[in-house]
Amino acid sequence: MQTGDDLMNFQALKRSQLVDEVVIQLQKKISSGDLKLGDKIPTEPELMEQFGVGRSTIREAVRVLVHAGLLEKKQGFGTFLTSASRAIQEPLDNRLRRAELLEVYEVRRMLELEIAKLAASRRDSEDLKQMRLFLDNRMQAQQRGDMASFLTADIQFHLAIAVASKNTVVIDLYRTFTSVLQDSLHKLVSDTEVHNPHDEFHEKLYQAIAQQDAEAAVQWTRANLDGTVAAIKKALE
Repeated sequence: MQTGDDLMNFQALKRSQLVDEVVIQLQKKISSGDLKLGDKIPTEPELMEQFGVGRSTIREAVRVLVHAGLLEKKQGFGTFLTSASRAIQEPLDNRLRRAELLEVYEVRRMLELEIAKLAASRRDSEDLKQMRLFLDNRMQAQQRGDMASFLTADIQFHLAIAVASKNTVVIDLYRTFTSVLQDSLHKLVSDTEVHNPHDEFHEKLYQAIAQQDAEAAVQWTRANLDGTVAAIKKALE
């Protein structure tokens, strides 16, 4: 069984959201398998030293993971990983809020590629009407320099594509996904080195869906998101 001394060192924190950062790094240890079922996590003093934060921050982070069902506190013995498989019991919106922007976009890419394919084969006239409305709103907001309205219209456009998939599970999943993604997108569109509206890609995507060309819909979805993922990676380097 691993102990606190056996674990790899954590990275010292540099950003303001200290509790979230501690939770993220502990979650990564669980997801990667560095922490296994029954393993004891480092003690509070050890975590305080490794993260460079106070006791209250460590306690709150551990409380979050205990509440999510990932950790269990045993009085007089310490805190242990209850089950690596229980990560899926944490509400999706909570998990997404703790994710890194690049991770979120990588998942968004995987999801939207399949959504585009389904939408191209299943869309109806009402779906196209909604897509066109939101796409036009998106362009108009961008021309006005209204980034809040631009972001809202962009999300509405992509959600309309999800609705066109006619898969209710996908629709609910994507709606949850975008509701959490909005905060990250606000940061993204404010960064001119990362943000590129890809107007042509969005228009081509709409046309592909209208023409029920699934292959082209996937192509333009990939072009749109690959560019953004590459820009995020570059900004993080």
